Amino acid sequence: MNLVIRKMTIEDVPAVVALDQMSFSLPWPERSFRFELTDNPASRCWVAEVDGRIVGMIVNWLLVDEAHVATIATHPDFRRRGIARKLLTHALRYMRDEGAVSSFLEVRESNTAAQEMYRKFGYEVTGRRKGYYKDNNEDAILMTLNGLENFKFEELEG
Repeated sequence: MNLVIRKMTIEDVPAVVALDQMSFSLPWPERSFRFELTDNPASRCWVAEVDGRIVGMIVNWLLVDEAHVATIATHPDFRRRGIARKLLTHALRYMRDEGAVSSFLEVRESNTAAQEMYRKFGYEVTGRRKGYYKDNNEDAILMTLNGLENFKFEELEG
C-alpha cells in the first residue's frame, strides 16, 4: 500500500466530507472543514492518500501547548491497516515540533477500536462528558496524552 500523508487542501474538502459522512453519525458540515482550512489559525489538517484516493483525514487544533484531536477518520474499506495510527503519529509529531506538550480528545464510549488505538499511544482516560453526542445521548470519553515533548514516535511506526 503506497500511503502518502499530506496537508489537506480546499480541493480535498468534497472527498473529506464524503469520508466524514461514511464514518460518523454526526458528520461535520462542509463549511466546518472549509473554516478549518481557511479561517482557523489553530487548525492543522492532513489527509492520507492511497493511489491518489483520500482514505483518511485528521483535523487537530494547536491550543497554546495542547494538541486537540478534533476529528480523525479512515475510509471503511481501509480500516485496520494502520492509517489512523500513521495520521495521528504525523499530526502529533508536527504539533510537538510546534510546542505541544500534551494532547487530548473526545471519543464515543462505544468506539472501543479507537480507544484501543489511543491507549497504544499512551492516552489515558481523564474524564467523561455525559450525553455529549446528541444523536443518541452517548457519553464522550475524554483521553489525555502527557509528555509529548519526550514521546518516542519510533515505537509506533512501521
